[in-house]
Amino acid sequence: MKDFRNKVVVVTGAASGMGRELAIKLGQRGAKVAISDVDPNGLAETERLVKATGADVHSQLLNVAEREAVLEYAETVAKHFGQVNAIFNNAGIAHHGEVENMEFKDIDRVMDIDFWGVVNGTKAFLPHIIASGDGHIVNTSSLFGLLSEPGQSAYNSAKFAVRGFTEALNQEMIVAKHPVKVTCVHPGGVKTAIARNATISGDNDDRSLTEAFEKYFLRMSPEKAADIILRGVERNRARVLVGNDAKFLDLWVRLVASGYQGIAARATGAAMKRFGG
Repeated sequence: MKDFRNKVVVVTGAASGMGRELAIKLGQRGAKVAISDVDPNGLAETERLVKATGADVHSQLLNVAEREAVLEYAETVAKHFGQVNAIFNNAGIAHHGEVENMEFKDIDRVMDIDFWGVVNGTKAFLPHIIASGDGHIVNTSSLFGLLSEPGQSAYNSAKFAVRGFTEALNQEMIVAKHPVKVTCVHPGGVKTAIARNATISGDNDDRSLTEAFEKYFLRMSPEKAADIILRGVERNRARVLVGNDAKFLDLWVRLVASGYQGIAARATGAAMKRFGG
């Protein structure tokens, strides 16, 4: 999708962070924007900011894990604008905890939003996007969809699943010759609230490691991340790596293969010892 002007674009998880910035920048590029989130106050502020760009905006509270609600939402947006050209499946949450300490419900919650939310949004909007004749599906995975990290098994599982789902979808669109491009996004350390809002398993609710992670790793602004994502989509890139950290670690994992796991484990252990996690 080389030009967003007059295109109808859906953004989930739009109440803050990258979702908000994507919605604003899409509005600035002349798109008609449908935004959704579970946070009413944040969503209302995003709506105000997108309207300030002069864009036509449709805003609705939505939990992407609720499949029937997402299916109804797709019909609502299509009816409101007359068509849908693209969706950014951006909504996501995080959870920190070792497998032996996590409850099944902790894993379910992350998978329901981070993976099934992407599947729900894709399936619900895909017929409309194909019918538009000029469509694009953009699914947010993560740096943690390229490599795994101790304490992030649920998040890793969801983000690796998003990557596999999206790459397969891209190939299916090519085989079927549908007028739909597909992009998988892998953000590195972006300054959003996802780490701060993450739930934690076990008795240890010490936030010092999270605070250190935000300080030393989450360095890129959501505004810059959104610019990189939109530029990749405009160039019809199948994969967009957001940040030098994502680019470096993607290359590193390719070079050292499974050897990265021992190094990552030792590095995480040292960080936990230093910061009291």
